Amino acid sequence: QVQLVESGGGLVQAGGSLRLSCAASGLTFSNYNMGWFRQAPGKEREFVAAIRWSGISTAYGDSVKGRFTISRDNAKNTAWLQMNSLKADDTAVYYCAATTIWVTPRLQNMYNYWGQGTQVTVSS
Repeated sequence: QVQLVESGGGLVQAGGSLRLSCAASGLTFSNYNMGWFRQAPGKEREFVAAIRWSGISTAYGDSVKGRFTISRDNAKNTAWLQMNSLKADDTAVYYCAATTIWVTPRLQNMYNYWGQGTQVTVSS
């Protein structure tokens, strides 16, 4: 059974930082590209970042470029999302997801597996 478990969310002041983790099990982690998405109240879920299975290629949503960094360690079956210079607009539930497809990492329907999400709240 595939499981993706996010952790590291919480309450932080604007300008602060958080590091989210996504621990994977039940799959060959090094075969999967990993993505992070988020959904704010009343809004559609949006693409945040993605990283290729090798870690060589990454992609970011326009609203987080230069502030967020995605990384992974295949030996630990874990992906991370380092979030710096957080803004109130970053408040959302953050989800990690796994896909074997890289051509369109921004598209949610390309992802096979999803975590349950972790809440990030940024106070202004």
